[in-house]
Amino acid sequence: MNIHNQLEDEVLRKVNEIFDDEEAKQSMQFCTCHQCRLDVACYVLNRISPIYTVSGRGLAHLESDYQDKLQREADIVSLIKDGIEHVSGAKRPHFPHNDEGEKELPEGPFFNFPQIVGRIFNSINFEPVFGISVSLFLNGNIVKMVNPNWQNPYQIVANATGVYSFWPYPEPADAKGLEKEFELELAVDDPAYTPLRHYIKVTAESAGGFLQYSKGTRIYNVEDLYLIHEK
Repeated sequence: MNIHNQLEDEVLRKVNEIFDDEEAKQSMQFCTCHQCRLDVACYVLNRISPIYTVSGRGLAHLESDYQDKLQREADIVSLIKDGIEHVSGAKRPHFPHNDEGEKELPEGPFFNFPQIVGRIFNSINFEPVFGISVSLFLNGNIVKMVNPNWQNPYQIVANATGVYSFWPYPEPADAKGLEKEFELELAVDDPAYTPLRHYIKVTAESAGGFLQYSKGTRIYNVEDLYLIHEK
C-alpha cells in the first residue's frame, strides 16, 4: 500500500513558486537557496495536519472541494511567509547557503549506516545535559555525515532533553550483500566533566546504492550515557 501526504506536494510547489518569484524580482531580499526552501517547507508541514491519499480517487475527491482548496492554499501561503521570516532569522551557521540544489546520489555499493540516537545525563542529579558537544569517530577519525544538516560534533541544546543524533555517510563496499561490523566511538570532552568514551558496534549489510531512510525506519538507539562532574 502506498500512502502519500498530499500536502507535501502542495507545500513544495507553493514554496518553489514564491521562492522563484523572489529570485526574479528580489523584492523581499531573502535567501532562495535549495536548503532554505527545504527549511521553509518543513516549517509549514510541521504546522498543518497531513492529508493522506492512497489512490487517484482519493486525490480527485480532495481536489473537488474548491472552497476547501482555496482556504488550504491561503493557509499554506500564510505559513510560508512566517517560515521565511523564521528561517531568515535563524540560518544554520554550519551550512553554506548557496544555490547548488540537490546533488546526485553517489553510486554504490555502500555500507549504509542507521541514524544513531542517544541521550546523555548528569550523573549527580540524573537530569539531561545541554551545552556540550558529542563527537562520533570511526578508526580514530571524525565521521562524515550524510549532509550538512547533520552535525559532527553535535551540540546538545537546552530544549533537546539531552538527545544527540548522527547519520554517518555510507562506507564504500566491494560488492552488494556483504556484512561488516563497524566499531564507532562516542566522545565528550568538556572541562566541567570527566572525559567520556563510549563504543558501539553497528552491523551493516552492503547495498547497491546510497539509501535514504524515512524517519524511524533505521535507527540505532544508544544506551543512556552519564557524565561525571570534575572535582
